[in-house]
Amino acid sequence: MLSRLTRSQALAVCAVPVVALLATAAFAPLPFSVAQPGLTANVLGENRGTQVITISGAPTRKTEGQLRMTTIEATGPDTRVSLGDVVDGWFDTDRAVMPRDAVYPSGDGVKEIEKYNEEQMKQSQDAATAAALDYLDLDPSDVHVTLKLADVGGPSAGLLFSLGIVDKLDGDGSGGDLTGGRIVAGTGTIGAGGKVGAVGGVPLKTQAARRDGATVFLVPKAECSDARAELPKGLRLIPVTTLDGAVDALRALNTGKGEVPAC
Repeated sequence: MLSRLTRSQALAVCAVPVVALLATAAFAPLPFSVAQPGLTANVLGENRGTQVITISGAPTRKTEGQLRMTTIEATGPDTRVSLGDVVDGWFDTDRAVMPRDAVYPSGDGVKEIEKYNEEQMKQSQDAATAAALDYLDLDPSDVHVTLKLADVGGPSAGLLFSLGIVDKLDGDGSGGDLTGGRIVAGTGTIGAGGKVGAVGGVPLKTQAARRDGATVFLVPKAECSDARAELPKGLRLIPVTTLDGAVDALRALNTGKGEVPAC
């Protein structure tokens, strides 16, 4: 009888630090960020009163459709993310839990991160301009392109910037909109030779795109499975690997001639 009572008392005493540990873990900061669908912006139009793409040195055309770049919004590097936040994020389709190091460069403060993202955006804009002018066989010394997109950092708008430049200068090649008058959204970096690269956060970006009226979403082919996982109804995925391929896919979609890739 004594041994049983002692064992029960011991278990009860041991339970106290376990409960305390779980309670502490629930509120302790964890090395994660919680992300959600962010803003989208039509690169063919204005953002916060400023034209996103301005071109001089070559005739431009009036566009009717939209090309919307997409973003995600994540909790800041100094924001406390608890176990409860992580658990909630796993079950919410409109939020995602991501390692903080995957969202922000490890060890950097807010100012350093902002500077890094601005540099990434500038490099992306330069690469997008070079890819678009190369695709159109235009001399960059004759055509000047300015890209402005306030409060957005990183390289993931590269593909949409390139498509926007192509649409303003050449459209679908026959005088019509590259978008076919649709709201087309997408994401993807742009690199040498117009190669499209993966970006991350695609399921959240498809939600942002559909929320803002898009019916077509251009996704890096390598991220097709991620995009399909929680694809909003009414949004068609078109996988791309190059700028040339993205333009060809949109032209095929508009004309009904040729193959439109699918994930």
